[in-house]
Amino acid sequence: MLSKISTAALAATLSLAASTAMAGAGDYAFEPVTPQMKKGEDVTLAVRLTNKQTGKPIPDAVIFKTRLDMAPDGMAEMESAVAPLPSREPGVYAFKTDLPMAGRYQMTLSVKVQGEPETVTGKVIVTAIK
Repeated sequence: MLSKISTAALAATLSLAASTAMAGAGDYAFEPVTPQMKKGEDVTLAVRLTNKQTGKPIPDAVIFKTRLDMAPDGMAEMESAVAPLPSREPGVYAFKTDLPMAGRYQMTLSVKVQGEPETVTGKVIVTAIK
């Protein structure tokens, strides 16, 4: 009887360890807070970072690389500068940028999430309208 309980406890521990070890950079998702906005200068583009498994926002991620261009419309060379802004809510990262023409823009982000050894990379598409 004791052997069966020990085996069950060991199996539960290994299962928990395996699920923790399987967490990785792919467990996170980026989404635009506002997927459609007016074109123009000094536009605020906000991106939400969440854990796919829990749906919870990920605060305090360190964003170390960003790029905004019009790759979805075949114009990857149309790049806009991106400057970080203070966050207004946990898991939301805001940026000041220019969207000089109507069309689709792709923001590529590389971030470090606390406790995650891998770099989390994601792409978000927003549409600028007239």
